[in-house]
Amino acid sequence: MSGSLRLLPPGTPAQKHDHFDLVLGDRVLRLRDPRRFGAVLWTSESLDSHPLLAALGVEPLSRALDPARLYALTRKHRAPVKQFLMDGRRIVGVGNIYASESLFRAGIDPRLPANRLSPAQCARLARAIKATLRAAIRAGGSSLRDYVGADGGRGDAQSRHSVYEREGKACRRCAAKVKRVVQGARSTYYCPGCQKRK
Repeated sequence: MSGSLRLLPPGTPAQKHDHFDLVLGDRVLRLRDPRRFGAVLWTSESLDSHPLLAALGVEPLSRALDPARLYALTRKHRAPVKQFLMDGRRIVGVGNIYASESLFRAGIDPRLPANRLSPAQCARLARAIKATLRAAIRAGGSSLRDYVGADGGRGDAQSRHSVYEREGKACRRCAAKVKRVVQGARSTYYCPGCQKRK
């Protein structure tokens, strides 16, 4: 994803695509949003009832995303599991990179229909999503293009990707060649050796 929230000293000149500053004492929280996907909202209403937030799915790092909940969420969805994971109405915040990486970690083919996941696969996937996101956070995120963290530094998670943007390269686990398919106009990467379609 492009764009960033950065902590800067007050008085730092705004650059192209810097759209919002929030002054926090001796720091400024600045929103840079080149693709204009973001929004800054001020409300005194309950966040749960806000129209842009009310339909959001479960937070993936919360206890609410457990194997039973994931299994229940998948039951009515025939879409491929990779696209299901990226649907913010089901699970919020699992983007393209981390959906591919989580499915690799769980050993699940990204093309498998979500409603065909077994309870055991949902248990592996719930754990894999949490582990993948935590590892990425520790590494500062994935800086593939213009992403930077709040401190302006680039993340390093991309150097640890198992499948994402590794098409044709040997899988780090089984040495099979990583493949790429397009799902919902997005690239999906997977290992045909480790992620067999079942």
